[in-house]
Amino acid sequence: MGDINIGILGCGTVGTGVAKLLMENSDIINARVGSKLHLKYVADIDTKTDRGITFEKGVFIDDAAKLINDPDIDIVVETIGGEGIAKKLMLDAINNGKHVVTANKALLAKHGNEVLGAAAENGVDLAYEASVGGCMPIIKSIRESLVGNRIESMTGILNGTCNYILSKITDDGSEFETALKGAQKNGYAEADPTLDIEGFDTAHKLAILISLAYGMNINLDDIYVEGVTKITPMDIDLASQFGYKIKLLAISKNLEDAVEARVHPTMIPCNNLLSNVNGSLNAITVTGDAVGDMMLYGHGAGMMPTASAIISDIADIARNLKHNATGRIPLLSFQQKKIKSIPILPIDETRTNYYFRFFVKDQPGVLSRIAGVLGNNDISIQSVHQKGRKSGGSVPIVMLTHKAKEASVKIAMAEIEVLDIVSDKPMLIRIEDEI
Repeated sequence: MGDINIGILGCGTVGTGVAKLLMENSDIINARVGSKLHLKYVADIDTKTDRGITFEKGVFIDDAAKLINDPDIDIVVETIGGEGIAKKLMLDAINNGKHVVTANKALLAKHGNEVLGAAAENGVDLAYEASVGGCMPIIKSIRESLVGNRIESMTGILNGTCNYILSKITDDGSEFETALKGAQKNGYAEADPTLDIEGFDTAHKLAILISLAYGMNINLDDIYVEGVTKITPMDIDLASQFGYKIKLLAISKNLEDAVEARVHPTMIPCNNLLSNVNGSLNAITVTGDAVGDMMLYGHGAGMMPTASAIISDIADIARNLKHNATGRIPLLSFQQKKIKSIPILPIDETRTNYYFRFFVKDQPGVLSRIAGVLGNNDISIQSVHQKGRKSGGSVPIVMLTHKAKEASVKIAMAEIEVLDIVSDKPMLIRIEDEI
């Protein structure tokens, strides 16, 4: 096969990075692929803004349909983002027999079953390494390197914005809003950071990963999601005194007949490798029955790390085209007929350890009343710490528990919150000692 023609939809940060790599590193890419990757079109509604690169005449266009309908285009790279026009253009490209590369985790998490089904029906490849973990090759690792393993669990820091914020609160004692403004100033957070700080971006990525790891349909709706907005410097300081750090984690566990999948702030031991992943970096640990524990670590976002992952997908498809081997690797890691509708365990059914913080009146009998409510709900206390600091006339009490059922914890927290000795809403953070 001769030249392989590439078309890029969208020329924002990521699209520009992909174009830049294709042009500036063409010699090394072509030498590794064995075919010339030719950037034929880059389509964007804004062709006037300077992207810092110079395209050949006729490459930079404002007509996405022209790109998608060109019979010479072999691979379409979608970097528009979102679910509206991006989904339409992606499906149009697939229906036109084009192979597609995307970094669009939101689209895949919400509409992946439809889009991947269309790709299978049309006999084209759809590659999405950059949708999870930026430059970390986690998807390639699951689909290829770990093909002989039963994946037992995955635990990851998959959002650089949240990790940056928690790192700033931990290292500098910053308040949440101050840390968020710092993330926005440094380009780690969007002007509207809701998807990041409320945990939804991490959930999108987890939905993709559990499908690949466990052979199940993509299921975003049943993943429990909790963000980092309620985490305070006090909780981070207390966690450190007990030997923990707080991270926003994506957690999944293979329960055979169900899958645990949840996103929430989590206390993990300071000697855990994930606890030392700071700033805007991402990391994920995967446990397989053959390999044991393995960890990937790197930049989870940004122009060039994301572009690097997209180029790896382009190269894989180009190699397939060269040898007429489309469909060599299943789109969702498992053969289509082996993919099952495996349920996600409801959060109320999960069991883990807990950190509770209560602000209570400084008077006798407080501990016994709270402990009584916990005991009545089958929650066993591991340790109790009463701090002398007062906040508005109240003192903080911290309890760490043995493993307890989430449903029982919710009932107990609701009962404790209305006690006349409690002056503020209780704080709950889940603890994972064994990840």
